[in-house]
Amino acid sequence: MSMILSASVIRVRDGLPLSASTDYEQGTGMQECRKYFKMLSRKLAQLPDRCTLKTGHYNINFISSMGVSYMMLCTENYPNVLAFSFLDELQKEFITTYNMMKTNTAVRPYCFIEFDNFIQRTKQRYNNPRSLSTKINLSDMQMEIKLRPPYQISMGELGSANGVTSAFSVDYKGAGKISSAHQRLEPATLSGIVAFILSLLCAALNLIRGFHAIESLLQSDGEDFNYIVAFFLGTAACLYQCYLFVYYTSWRNVKSFLTFGLICLCNMYLYELRNLWQLFFHVTVGAFVTFQIWLRQAQGKSPDYNV
Repeated sequence: MSMILSASVIRVRDGLPLSASTDYEQGTGMQECRKYFKMLSRKLAQLPDRCTLKTGHYNINFISSMGVSYMMLCTENYPNVLAFSFLDELQKEFITTYNMMKTNTAVRPYCFIEFDNFIQRTKQRYNNPRSLSTKINLSDMQMEIKLRPPYQISMGELGSANGVTSAFSVDYKGAGKISSAHQRLEPATLSGIVAFILSLLCAALNLIRGFHAIESLLQSDGEDFNYIVAFFLGTAACLYQCYLFVYYTSWRNVKSFLTFGLICLCNMYLYELRNLWQLFFHVTVGAFVTFQIWLRQAQGKSPDYNV
C-alpha cells in the first residue's frame, strides 16, 4: 500500500530538528530509514533544494527553503507529485505559523513540536488520495516536477554514518554545481552587514579619489601616477574583502589577511594625500571586515540530533 509514513521539519544550517511526526514504526527497514534521516540532516546545506533518496522499499523526499527543510518518508510506490505537494503544504503552513527569526534562534530540538498536529492531519489527507481530488490542484506541481525534477541522491554521495562528510560534486538542473569547495557560510550578523557596507563605502571613496587623481594628472604633469595606482588598488582590495565576506573560497582567511595588508600599504603610500582621521578610518574598516570574515566561517558538521 502506498502511503506517507512520517515527516520532519529540520533547520538546514545545523540539522536541528524543529518538529516531527511521532508515529514511527519499529520495523528493521524503518530503523534503517531513521539513520538515513540523520545522515541527510547533516548534509542539507550541501544539497539542492529538492531531492529524493531511494532506500529500497522506501523513499525519502525533502524540499528546503528559507533555511528550513521539510523531509518525509513514504513507500517506494507513493506518487512523486503527491509527495512534493505534501511537503509544499507543510512549508507554506510552517512559514505562515512561525516567525523565521524564531527558527533561526532555536536552540532546543523539537521546540515546534506542536506543528506535529498539522503534520498528522495533512498526512492523513494525503494517505487518502480520494479526499484530495477537490481540495488541491496538482497540475502546477506536476508541471514543476517535470521542468525541475528532484535530484536523485545516491548512497555513494550520502556517505557513511561515521560522520565523515563526502565531497559532493553534483550537476543539478536549476541548482548548479555543488561541491565542498563552495560551502554555504553561516548567516551574516548585524556587525558583519555593517562591515560589508563600510567596506563598500571605502571602495567608493578610493574610486572617487582615483578619478580625481587622473584629472589632476591630465591637467598637470606634477601628479604622481603611483597615487592613481594606490587608489585603484585600494578600491579592488575593499571590493575583494566584500567578496570574501559573502562567498566561501579556499584559503579564505589567509586571503582576507593579505588583502588587509594591501589596504594598509596603499594607505601608507597615500599618507601625504589623506589626514590622520581618513587613514584611521580606512585601516580600521579594513581590520573590521577582516575580523568579520574570520568570524563568518563555513557551516560545519551538524550535531548528532536524534532525528
